[in-house]
Amino acid sequence: MTSQDAARMPRRRLLRLGLAGAGLVGAAAACGTAPPASVPPTTPPAQPTTRPSTRPTVAPGAPAPEVEHADGGRPEVALTFHGAGDPVLAKQVLAALHDRGAAVTVLAVGTWLQQSPDSARVVTDLGHELGNHTWSHGDIDSMSESSARAEIEKCRDRVAALTGGPGAFFRPSQAQHATSRVKVLAAAAGYSTVLSYDVDSRDFTDPGAAAIRRNVRTATAGAVVSMHLGHPGTLEAIPGLLDDLAARGLRPVTASQLFA
Repeated sequence: MTSQDAARMPRRRLLRLGLAGAGLVGAAAACGTAPPASVPPTTPPAQPTTRPSTRPTVAPGAPAPEVEHADGGRPEVALTFHGAGDPVLAKQVLAALHDRGAAVTVLAVGTWLQQSPDSARVVTDLGHELGNHTWSHGDIDSMSESSARAEIEKCRDRVAALTGGPGAFFRPSQAQHATSRVKVLAAAAGYSTVLSYDVDSRDFTDPGAAAIRRNVRTATAGAVVSMHLGHPGTLEAIPGLLDDLAARGLRPVTASQLFA
């Protein structure tokens, strides 16, 4: 159409042609022939925040530091368990904790893992962590240095064979606190931290679920609680114990999380 034809064409028809042209442009866009509109870049999902480890590096020949209470100020406690006893009962305790969203630390005795190697997988599969509580749970303080070293290293090797690593912590047997000699041996075996505790549930004395709950109620934020897997009263106490912690705003976490 020439410019003269357009000049002679009624305005109403020109408008109709204009609308038709707009429709053609829209159709072209729908068919993908129009240039795509710019799309703002998608923001990647936020990654989970992990707490950096603050465990010290132990110099050769130096003792591993011992921890028993975290001072981070977070409303958390670590329930730590002597890993021994009836494997079926142990699994029930660990499952009861898992079902309530509680992660704990199990300091395993080496002979228990030897007799029941599946127990290591039960611990880790349920989201708990595993540590070293000596090979045979003898009185480590009364042993010769070579025997004490063997107790630590033999359990370490058993944990590593079952899980691929030596375990998160070492805890001495038959003692709340490690001697300087045992701390040096633990460090030499590859443990940067000896894990003690400041709250004793006394569940190994089988005092009943109510008494276990009373003992654990003394725990404050940052506490490390000593417990045992192989006692029926411990299993019975778990639901009420977790209720008590929740009522005070305290969350059970692994010792690694507590001291991170």
